[in-house]
Amino acid sequence: YVLINPLHAAQAVAPMEPSPYLPSSRRFINPIYIRPEAVPEFGALGRDERRQVRALHQRAKAAGVKAGIVDRNAVWPLKLAALRLIHAAGMRPARRIAYDDFRRREGAGLHNFAVWSALTEVHGQEWADWPEELQRPSSPEVAAFGREHAQEVDFFEWLQWVAQTQVSAAQTAAAEVGMPVGIVTDLAVGVNRMGAETWMMPEVFAQGMTVGAPPDQYNQLGQDWSQPPWRPDKLAELSYAPFRAMVSAALRRVGGVRIDHIIGLFRLWWVPVGGRPNEGTYVRNDHEAMVGILALEAKRAQALIVGEDLGTVEPWVREYLSRRGLLGTSVLWFEAGMQGEPLDAQWWREYCMASVTTHDLPPSLGYLAGDHVRLRDQLGILTEPLSDELAAAAREQADWLGKLVADGVLDEAKRDDPVEVMLALHRFLLRTPSKVLLANLTDAVGERRAQNQPGTIDEYPNWRVPLADQNGHRMSLEDVFAAQLPQRLAAVMNGLPEQPVSRWT
Repeated sequence: YVLINPLHAAQAVAPMEPSPYLPSSRRFINPIYIRPEAVPEFGALGRDERRQVRALHQRAKAAGVKAGIVDRNAVWPLKLAALRLIHAAGMRPARRIAYDDFRRREGAGLHNFAVWSALTEVHGQEWADWPEELQRPSSPEVAAFGREHAQEVDFFEWLQWVAQTQVSAAQTAAAEVGMPVGIVTDLAVGVNRMGAETWMMPEVFAQGMTVGAPPDQYNQLGQDWSQPPWRPDKLAELSYAPFRAMVSAALRRVGGVRIDHIIGLFRLWWVPVGGRPNEGTYVRNDHEAMVGILALEAKRAQALIVGEDLGTVEPWVREYLSRRGLLGTSVLWFEAGMQGEPLDAQWWREYCMASVTTHDLPPSLGYLAGDHVRLRDQLGILTEPLSDELAAAAREQADWLGKLVADGVLDEAKRDDPVEVMLALHRFLLRTPSKVLLANLTDAVGERRAQNQPGTIDEYPNWRVPLADQNGHRMSLEDVFAAQLPQRLAAVMNGLPEQPVSRWT
């Protein structure tokens, strides 16, 4: 399988929220992931239009190189222009039938999302600043706007159809090369407070509140994710229809889904807007209803469900999820015994996805170097002196190094080699009974920089760090397949001395 970040829809126009975990909608897809050249209508373009699309592609590549980061705001307008050219070409009758069927199945939700997208182009992204008559999708003025901008609304509906068909094509390709699960996508815990969902369903969200997490050792000031929570009473009134639609969409034509902060189905840390994260409180959801819906939709889709159950968790929750057939998440650095020692492999959970690190931690090479501690100190989010935190991190790593050597997965002579230690950490995963194992792409290429630093917004380029190798050289997807370290890690994860040559190359 391959686990990907959430594909959720962001803003329709720049500037775009960089975090895939702060979307405008969790039901729809961000069309920035569309490959224009793979849209069948691209083949029907004339020579001039094709030349324009290729020129836009080159400009987008140049903008990314110039920015030095993943610059969605520079790339998206160019890709949007290319997609408009393809959309204007029309489609053949068979494709039109399929598109019309998609629109019927998606119903009012798709139409409202497309209208919201068109409205943001005219009135800006903050729907609370729009004219009052446009602030609710049921108003006559919104209906009139949709009719007056029918072509633009159709364009945004078409983008969703194309995005969904490309996800489906990727899952088909995964099956054809023998992947038993295929694509496992990700479901974020919430949405942007000024996104499409809060405009389409304002009564379902709690006003004046955001979701976050209480203080812990990794985020000592707590976290405020700036996402409005769903109101449990309103969800019950609506028979959980918004939740069911979201889960069903997340599971469409993929092999599984990872549920970010699945503990949120049980309780969420609500923080008053303007307050500090440590001033919040827990609010409970009807977990029987929500987990039941999740399990039912997973059964219908025959999909793997992995719940990210890290952090502060009531003891009975993990057992409950396991009984319902939902896997948990185990991250090596968090797995400890009664005295804080590294947890022996035999005591790890069986029904979980086990990994060395996660997207909220630095890659293994950065972690081993203590980069995460220094970064948090630079950002001012440590509550203890830097020297004390570095010493604690060194003790933790020394314990794990001793464990790896004692268990025979790391040669004593190589304990000072970070790459060998990283490979040994993954080799340790194979000794656990965990049903699903995960190796991060950042570890596979030797990246040291964190992709996301919790507790920050613009202080660190979250979700904008371009992939690089251990020497800091940027890597493309093609580079990954040609590099040596990914082959070595793949061999470790497959329990082989050397990764065999793929029959697909």
